[in-house]
Amino acid sequence: MLHQVREQPGHAQHGKPSALRAFLGSVVAIVVTLLVVALLGGVLVVLDPRSTSADTTVGGSYSVPSSGPGRYGSGTLGPWQKLIHRISPEDQIREVLAFDGVFMFGDSIAVQDSSALERLLADRTGDSIAFHDWSGQSASAAVDALEEWSRSYGLPRRIVMAVGTNDIFDPPAFAAQVERALRIAGPDRTVYWVNVYVDRTKHPAAVRDADLANSAWINQQLQDAALRHPNLRIIDWSGFLMSRPNRPAQYLRDGVHTSQPVGGSARNELIADAIQTR
Repeated sequence: MLHQVREQPGHAQHGKPSALRAFLGSVVAIVVTLLVVALLGGVLVVLDPRSTSADTTVGGSYSVPSSGPGRYGSGTLGPWQKLIHRISPEDQIREVLAFDGVFMFGDSIAVQDSSALERLLADRTGDSIAFHDWSGQSASAAVDALEEWSRSYGLPRRIVMAVGTNDIFDPPAFAAQVERALRIAGPDRTVYWVNVYVDRTKHPAAVRDADLANSAWINQQLQDAALRHPNLRIIDWSGFLMSRPNRPAQYLRDGVHTSQPVGGSARNELIADAIQTR
């Protein structure tokens, strides 16, 4: 019995380092697991089958900061250059040109929806598409990108311009950018332009009214340009939303960006239908 009593303290002393080692081992295992999960999360962002090889930023925001009320009631466009964007790499751009595909220049709505559009076009028409989508960019910035791609690569027969939403802050500047885009494209290419609908639901009533009025102003400028340019085709996203029984609420999550999957699918279908019926 005495022998057993002497051994119990000794056994307990040896047990403390063992327990400590077990605890530290568990902590290390948890840390390693978290690191692996974090690394895998980064890999999944790149390897997500819904994405292409286009460069998509994973940080930042879709929403453009604005302050107001600005000259036209919707506020003023804030800094957007660090917002989320998705731009196809050079090899994809050249491949799209080689196979007579489509170039698309868009804003945050396109950043969100363009992966699904790429799949839709591939399934329905077999068309490939290259993107220059940047949250917050106005028509001016998108046309700058169009001009740069025209110089660097040339242009395909079909070009989609999905910008204008961020021009509600300065509607009078929009018409000149439409003319500029058509001049760069030339008369032998078709430019499909998605018109706009903005009614930011979290803003005061006066701002929402201005958003709708400025959207209509943008869309009228597109209509006027289409009368002058037979190669300009308007994709009537605004008309689609206005014609729905419950209007845009089902299709827009914030009065601007598409809901998923309903709004995104509806908008992409309109774009695909327009391209398909060329």
